[in-house]
Amino acid sequence: MAKTGLCTVGRRKKSIARVHLYGGTGKIKVNGKKLQDYLKRQNLINMVNQPLVVTGTEGHYDIKINVKGGGTSGQAGAIRLGIARAILLDDDSHRKVLKENGFLTRDSRAKERQKYGQPGARKKFQFSKR
Repeated sequence: MAKTGLCTVGRRKKSIARVHLYGGTGKIKVNGKKLQDYLKRQNLINMVNQPLVVTGTEGHYDIKINVKGGGTSGQAGAIRLGIARAILLDDDSHRKVLKENGFLTRDSRAKERQKYGQPGARKKFQFSKR
């Protein structure tokens, strides 16, 4: 791993995460805070760490992340994609395991837009015969 960082982008719903990967000891900072302080739920922390665990690179990198938009779950998904892409840039031999676990695929699901003449995306106004 070079001294200069690798920069990648991950997206999920309305969230955008810019991930900077450096060689180091395993510190992860999100918007200037420790990962555990930023994402309070353990399942989200585990989700972010999945690419590192699967590739066996825990403790090999220091990761600095800037994330904005969306909620905590969308941000965690964006961070996971960004980390997976950064690991791939550093070492292409991890492609197979990352691909098998679905960490390189951008989750394209997003909120459906509200249509005119309706109160929501799918909901209709109540029908009355008279």
